[in-house]
Amino acid sequence: MTAPENAPPGATTADHAFTVLLEKLAGKLGGRSPGAIVFGEPIVSQGVTVIPLARIGFGFGGNAGQKAGEDGLVGGGEARPLGFIEIKEGRTTYKPIRDPWVNVLVGVAGGLLAGAAGAAILRYLARRGPAPR
Repeated sequence: MTAPENAPPGATTADHAFTVLLEKLAGKLGGRSPGAIVFGEPIVSQGVTVIPLARIGFGFGGNAGQKAGEDGLVGGGEARPLGFIEIKEGRTTYKPIRDPWVNVLVGVAGGLLAGAAGAAILRYLARRGPAPR
């Protein structure tokens, strides 16, 4: 595509700038998102094969400038470990990786709940008075 007749020299049309922007985006994502991010390289040791798994996500944005060279592209990605596949003696098992803070929060919540229930039981028994003989 060429620049419109009334555009300054060196300017490109918005369609062309957008196409260039998308080509840059495709080049960057293609170079940064190999399948090994989701399914890591298998690790083999002592007859056990482990294949790490992750969740990946990408976000991006960009603009096409009015003049050549003013376009911009920003983006980022994230990979979070999910677990791994273990292959041992012909059996395949998925083993999730759990967030240790979940266990802490469940323990704290359980302790608070047990404490509140215990206090309620003690208040009830105190109001009821001594047991008859």
